Amino acid sequence: MQPLTPTPAAAERKGLALHFKVLIGFVLGAAIGLLVHFQGADAPWVQAVITYAAKPFGQIFLNLLFMLVVPLMFSALVLGVAELGDIASLGRLGLRTLAYTAGVTGAAVLIGLVMVNLLQPGAHMDPALVQQAMSSNVAKAGTIVEQGHQLNFVDLIVNIVPHNIVGAMGDDKQKLGIVFFALMIGIGLVMRPSAGTHAFKGALQGLFEVCMHLIGMFIRLAPYAVACFMFILCAQLGWDVLVGLGWFVITVLLALAIHGFVVLPLWVRFMGGMSPRVFFRGTQEATLTAFATASSAATLPVTLRVAEENLKLPRKVSRFVLTVGASANHHGTALFEGITVLFLAQVYGMHLPIAEQVLVLVLCILGGIGTAGIPSGSLPVIAMICGIIGLKPEGIGIILGVNTFLDMCRTALNVTGDLATAVVVSTRSGELDVPEIEVRPDAAMH
Repeated sequence: MQPLTPTPAAAERKGLALHFKVLIGFVLGAAIGLLVHFQGADAPWVQAVITYAAKPFGQIFLNLLFMLVVPLMFSALVLGVAELGDIASLGRLGLRTLAYTAGVTGAAVLIGLVMVNLLQPGAHMDPALVQQAMSSNVAKAGTIVEQGHQLNFVDLIVNIVPHNIVGAMGDDKQKLGIVFFALMIGIGLVMRPSAGTHAFKGALQGLFEVCMHLIGMFIRLAPYAVACFMFILCAQLGWDVLVGLGWFVITVLLALAIHGFVVLPLWVRFMGGMSPRVFFRGTQEATLTAFATASSAATLPVTLRVAEENLKLPRKVSRFVLTVGASANHHGTALFEGITVLFLAQVYGMHLPIAEQVLVLVLCILGGIGTAGIPSGSLPVIAMICGIIGLKPEGIGIILGVNTFLDMCRTALNVTGDLATAVVVSTRSGELDVPEIEVRPDAAMH
């Protein structure tokens, strides 16, 4: 019979927890990158290291995670729906998830709008820096604007129902189509119980377990990938761009911090009945992975694992809420979109009255749903919102220099918000026994 607790030797072999290793990789990568930047970022050997080592390794790590996103998303959501047992339960869970998502996302955008009105980051921009940022990103900004022109909310609604599920699986902008298809398959399993559907459900459970096992293997590379990402970011940008756009960066970070460290803990405490300390300790691995990858979709495997293993959330709720959330629940992204739109309005000297700012708030909530869960997926949505309220979408080129870093920060908030939503939905559905979690010291220390 195997011992219930690890032996000292086993504990010693286990070594540092993964999130500590990720944090070490983050600090080392950033420190080495800044040192290289100050020594000479344009040196041929630096570019060679980035081009032939750091960037390929980081991309391979992302590809390993993205490779499993579709099968994991599909199997997790189908199983989550099937385990609910009846359509009425699915309806109640879906409505509760939608209501909480809209409410907390609205609060996030409102925080962003208040901060940008208080700090006025656009008024502090040097016109020469604006021209420099715009001229250095003309081509990229033009591509983003073109993508923004192709977006509209009618197409978003229509494309929720995919005409080609295989095509949707290969298109990051159509992840909601996969969610819809999985929901339909799950509903079909509930409505048509038989030996065949039971066997199919067992096969999906096997697929889910295989994906989770492979993710457990791949995620061991995370500390090295994080070091590569931070090295590339700091070696190329240094502090110059951050200082030049300092007021904008500060505004975004303050708004993200208020929502992440004030609103979400209060929400988890009073609506989810869970200690914020337990929540943050249980979710830190997913948050750090989201920060490193800048992709809520790539982080989904880790998010599902920490929800079930660390937070002890019920599978049928966590799989549904988190899988949908990776595609449609983007608190940090919606907040960033609102700040960026008002920031660009201030840069151009365009005064937006309260009515138009309310319109921006609504568009950001809807835009958060339609944003692809991939790095920089929010930029085309921002360009679209700018066009709707009469701003020049090309102005998005101003913030491209700091977008990578801020994208990492807002993605971390997206994933943390998904997990907070899962906790609240689990508790309000009567599925989560919170006192059992809080009295377990090993759960709080794990």
